[in-house]
Amino acid sequence: MTPQPLRLGTRASALATSQSGWVADRLRAAGHQVELVRVTTEGDTSRRSLTEIGGTGVFASALRDALLEGRIDLAVHSLKDLPTAPCPGLTVAAVPEREDPRDVLVARDGLTLTQLPAGAVIGTGSPRRAAQLALARPDLQVRDIRGNVDSRIRMVRDGTLDAVVLARAGLARLDRLAEATEVLDTALMVPAAGQGALAIECRETDRELVDLLASVLEHEDTRTAVTGERAALSALEAGCTAPVGVLGSLEPSTAAGAGIPASPPTLTLHAFAALQTGPQRHVATGGSAAPAELGRSLAEHLLNRPDPTGAAAAQRSASPDVGSHTPESDL
Repeated sequence: MTPQPLRLGTRASALATSQSGWVADRLRAAGHQVELVRVTTEGDTSRRSLTEIGGTGVFASALRDALLEGRIDLAVHSLKDLPTAPCPGLTVAAVPEREDPRDVLVARDGLTLTQLPAGAVIGTGSPRRAAQLALARPDLQVRDIRGNVDSRIRMVRDGTLDAVVLARAGLARLDRLAEATEVLDTALMVPAAGQGALAIECRETDRELVDLLASVLEHEDTRTAVTGERAALSALEAGCTAPVGVLGSLEPSTAAGAGIPASPPTLTLHAFAALQTGPQRHVATGGSAAPAELGRSLAEHLLNRPDPTGAAAAQRSASPDVGSHTPESDL
């Protein structure tokens, strides 16, 4: 009998199907049949702001339901859209090598961020990007927008906006990088945790499939970096509702002398968080063997910086929203 093809669940947008098609091609190259199954999520159908429609998980929940109900065998997520809490019964079997995680500007007339005139209108659906734009260019107007890559860029082309900020990875996967007018330095714009990376999820009981996905698609360095990033994000969710960016980078192990083992790679996490005490940046460095511990340590440092007035701590303890996460844009 011919083996049944693997049913790969994907959102229906051009970007999502491009990402899922990339995964499917690698599985096919390894000798497996794959068919794409399009699944509509709430994040795809609602035009409301992401902060209004439930936050983290609006792009993932329908795919996870399809997995748990047996309608698909595996799902491809943009990792930054995936909640940090695990879903019972499911596992992230593989994290492929990530694309460049930085954000880009797409602006009229080829302008860069510093060249945009005072009062220019810049669009983004991401509170993280909006908070960092307000620090870099407080003279700009930041407008909350929704829509796919094409519709957002069209707002610039038709003069509705002067610029938009998007993920470089999305433009790269759509072969539209030439439309970016500037790649934003991470010192100015820290990306979302997991930005540029994919998560391949399946049922944890499907051990043969778990092993297959890991062998074909897993990239160890990317897994290490995003584990630290997501641990920091998870710990920050426990203490505040805030726009947060975290980016991990690995320094290779250093060569050692004869008979002396090389030192392990070093993981560095750069974070931005617009906390109630004000916007903060912090860098944490540690061994790559314990990325989650490093991420939690970074978050603890941010959350425990002194508040001279004590007002922010009181506001956090009284707020009904403590423990929620302001969602990141899907683009």
